[in-house]
Amino acid sequence: MSDTIIAQPKSESGAPPLPSDSVIVVLGASGDLAKKKTYPALFGLFRYGLMPQGIKIVGYARTKMDDAEYKKRISSYIKVPDDEVKAKLETFLGICTYVAGAYDTDEGFQKLDSHLAEIEAGKAESHRLFYLALPPTVFTTVAQHLKKNCYPANGSARVIIEKPFGHDLDSSRELQSALQPIWSEDEIFRIDHYLGKEMVKNILILRFGNEFFNASWNKNHISSVQITFKEKFGTEGRGGYFDEFGIIRDVMQNHLLQVLTMIAMERPVSFSAEDIRDEKVRVLRAMPIIDPKNVVIGQYDKSLDGTKPSYTDDPTVPKGSRCPTFAAIVLYIKNDRWDGVPFILKAGKALDSAKVEVRVQYKDVTSGIFKDIPRNELVLRIQPDESVYIKMNTKLPGLTMKTSVTELDLTYNRRFSDLHIPEAYEALILDAINGDHSNFVRDDELDASWKIFTPLLQYLDESKDIVPAKYPYGSRGPAFLDDFLASYGYTRDLAGSYQWPTTKAGKTNGKI
Repeated sequence: MSDTIIAQPKSESGAPPLPSDSVIVVLGASGDLAKKKTYPALFGLFRYGLMPQGIKIVGYARTKMDDAEYKKRISSYIKVPDDEVKAKLETFLGICTYVAGAYDTDEGFQKLDSHLAEIEAGKAESHRLFYLALPPTVFTTVAQHLKKNCYPANGSARVIIEKPFGHDLDSSRELQSALQPIWSEDEIFRIDHYLGKEMVKNILILRFGNEFFNASWNKNHISSVQITFKEKFGTEGRGGYFDEFGIIRDVMQNHLLQVLTMIAMERPVSFSAEDIRDEKVRVLRAMPIIDPKNVVIGQYDKSLDGTKPSYTDDPTVPKGSRCPTFAAIVLYIKNDRWDGVPFILKAGKALDSAKVEVRVQYKDVTSGIFKDIPRNELVLRIQPDESVYIKMNTKLPGLTMKTSVTELDLTYNRRFSDLHIPEAYEALILDAINGDHSNFVRDDELDASWKIFTPLLQYLDESKDIVPAKYPYGSRGPAFLDDFLASYGYTRDLAGSYQWPTTKAGKTNGKI
């Protein structure tokens, strides 16, 4: 029997899809973000026929370069596995043009507007999507110049803004106050690329489309929820940039907190963007500020064999930096569904593996006929190799009643091997083209998230006596991490009785 693909309800949105012959403008077109993420995502949409017909793409940056250099640069990270893709890439590059100009003067933006007017000649209306692949220091300046010089007299415009959306609550509000008189909330798309990841977008369907999950999704059955972000590499010469933010600002206040809201939210009344975002905001407003006693911070040291450097060995890192490269934070949600359940966010660099996952650990089964039987867990692996699996107990085959931990496994690259899983940026740019705000951060959502984290961040920044615990490069984190997690009721399979199944190639993902 062939697989059945069920069409999902289309999200309602506050704006209609961009019509044919619209223009996408990538500001910061010569930068790393544009080369590595934005243009490959745009090509992915073009390759699979998801762009509006007749769309044009214009790059804008300070770098002076000719057409050949521009196209060489924007295609440098696009994979071309065969002649068919190569032909599509040539067609894609044919719709891309470039304008050089400054970010802080009218002259360059007037030149950009003239170029856009040439592309749009003869049209009654102009529809433009501006993607700011830029550092936050120039967001406001560029947004002002775009509105002044490049906003269409007839038609519509949208602007995509990359994180970070501020450094704390005050700076976030300052950025919002600067943007809102220029661009309306309906025109702003604040992009957090984790909301575009396939498994994160799948959370709504898993939770609300399966009654067996929905019925047990509460404090009566769930002991803890752990959301983990692990990277195997350190700052690798980018420590100077990272040191301004630290791991909490870099991935926890945004990426991991967004995943938490999707896990914890109540059922929205519809798939419309505002209904979904309303429920996420309700979760955030039910969360008290973080208590420092529920926090562990660490900073990676040299590897045990001495081959990998410590964080402070990076010449770009300020001397004596106390910047955390690892953090474990416990948050609580004060509502009827989740009161008392610890939500544990963990993130770190230079760890033993690279993965992002959600681990929902259920409570112990009733004792009696069982003794020390492992807990059930639902695991959503966001990356790498998207999968959903349930760790469950079963009888070990044989003549005894011994139990064994096994899994009900949905690994995407096996079950959906013939389907294309879009990159996060592809999904989110397509949402912006369609005018769908569901997977973008709303202003009040941003404000609520910073309220939770800002007191902790200020405490860590101002308290000179707080020094991150050292952990070896390539380890799981600080040595007392397991004791810290256990104090919140999380139990780990320290005996190693569960092993992820070995693949045909003989590889294993190791202990889970």
